[in-house]
Amino acid sequence: MTQAEGDKAPLDWPKAGDEIGPRDFGPFEQDALVRYAAVSGDDNPLHLDPEAAKAAGLAKPPVHGMLMLSCFEPFIMGWRNDLFIARLSAKFLRPVLAGEGIRLLGRVLRSRADPGPELILRLTACGPGGGLVILAEAAVLHRPQTG
Repeated sequence: MTQAEGDKAPLDWPKAGDEIGPRDFGPFEQDALVRYAAVSGDDNPLHLDPEAAKAAGLAKPPVHGMLMLSCFEPFIMGWRNDLFIARLSAKFLRPVLAGEGIRLLGRVLRSRADPGPELILRLTACGPGGGLVILAEAAVLHRPQTG
């Protein structure tokens, strides 16, 4: 069976222009940054030591970029649990500091039903005050439901 035969787009397949969100994540407290550093191996003092952050010109340690990026998977799954991220790229535009959160939004840029269902999503994360902190693009594929 080919992918096209085994994975047809559902009748309610999203169309270009469909909006996703918003959904809030955080705030990311300092203890969450410490836990993330321990499991990820990213123990850069900038994220863990308020004095190192201050020396870099920041009021507080910045949240790990990959920690924030990890929020996109539950964001997409909360919208459509029949999708999975096949590719994700992002630009980090400004820091989010310890104690702050992000708001995720998305929009379908392109939608393809054949030969296998795929969406290209524009994803954004806004920080406090609504300023853009992450601009991302994701290719998501349909996960066929098993019986």
